[in-house]
Amino acid sequence: MLYYLFNYLQDKFDLPGSRLFEYVTVRAMLAIILSLILSIWLGKSFIRMLKKYQISEVQRDVKIDPFNVNKVGVPTMGGLVIITSILIPCLLVGKILNVYMILMIITTVILGLTGFADDYIKTFKKKKDGLKGWYKIFAQVLLGLIVAMTLRFSPAVVMNETVDVRIEDNKEVVVKSPDVKSTRTTIPFFKNHNLNYSDLFNFIKSPWKYWVTWIFFTLVVVFVVTAVSNGSNLNDGMDGMAAGNSAIMGVALCILAYVSSNVIMADYLNIMFIPGSEEVVVFLCAFVGALIGFLWYNAFPAQIFMGDTGSLTIGGIIAVSAIIIHKELLLPIICGVFLIESLSVILQRLYFKKGKRKGHPQRIWKRTPIHDHYRTDLSWVEQVTPGCTVLFKGSDEKLHESKITLRFWIISIILAAFAILTLKIR
Repeated sequence: MLYYLFNYLQDKFDLPGSRLFEYVTVRAMLAIILSLILSIWLGKSFIRMLKKYQISEVQRDVKIDPFNVNKVGVPTMGGLVIITSILIPCLLVGKILNVYMILMIITTVILGLTGFADDYIKTFKKKKDGLKGWYKIFAQVLLGLIVAMTLRFSPAVVMNETVDVRIEDNKEVVVKSPDVKSTRTTIPFFKNHNLNYSDLFNFIKSPWKYWVTWIFFTLVVVFVVTAVSNGSNLNDGMDGMAAGNSAIMGVALCILAYVSSNVIMADYLNIMFIPGSEEVVVFLCAFVGALIGFLWYNAFPAQIFMGDTGSLTIGGIIAVSAIIIHKELLLPIICGVFLIESLSVILQRLYFKKGKRKGHPQRIWKRTPIHDHYRTDLSWVEQVTPGCTVLFKGSDEKLHESKITLRFWIISIILAAFAILTLKIR
């Protein structure tokens, strides 16, 4: 809103300083500052209100921590604070008519409502399982379809595969390849690091090849949104874990979005230039600010949990922002922690079922998601599943959740830095 207001003031009255809102760096910094302040301010009031009405997460009312950390009565649904702290700054300083900003807002609303429904059922209906899994999958698939269809049919969604910035007659001249609607994406580590999904279907004749490519792209988008959103949900199990990891991933994606939206940086790094994607930078800055502000209360010992309202939403935001800037194949690196958490759960279930069929229950790790493995001892496994063997028992030393969380943050920082370096390592 402020962007359009100051543009009007500049055109009508030539108001000094009004041009500042034309710079994405200014609006991005304002977004991160506003979201940070909002998150801290709203968080305090929200915690007070939730405690007043005794709204806490049922699943964490059981003492499962080996260090006897009491989490009984800690409020949940803190994702509402995160969502509000993202949306308000974006509506204030973002270009709200920009197609990418609209997509990011839709992502936040759809998955926010889905997560809220899940938390509401768990908290108020006292049903431990919450929203049925198929409803969550439906929301994620719906979002994936909306994103894919928008990228295909919106005339505002284009990209330039190559740009060249040169100096001619002491003037900066930008030479771009034609604006195209493409299914190209970035492959890390390769010199010619753009892959067009259509190249996978060279054996199909036109015009069928074109539509098969877009159908495949739609399936990729749906898979990425679902996988990253669920990975974020699984990662939310310790104080500050999901919020901290997601903020780090948000910073990495913000840098990638900035270089993709800046014609000079796109030329220097030899990457795709995506006009209009600077609004993803503004949104991600608000995203990072909201998560850091939320950590004020969510870091150990947590005064509030984000619940599925937050975890599903932040995963979706990470996925959709990567898809918009054609960097979805970098997500296994950027979201390496989410990937490990998801794989640990899948492998554990398959291994356990295989052992159960043979009449002898087996586990790969003491407990999953994998972050819980490091704070669980073998006596817990024996108590829950008598006679169960554990393939990777690990050290007998149980780590405190604050140390586990910090180490996961460090891993996320390394992966984020590595993802950014892939722009030059090829």
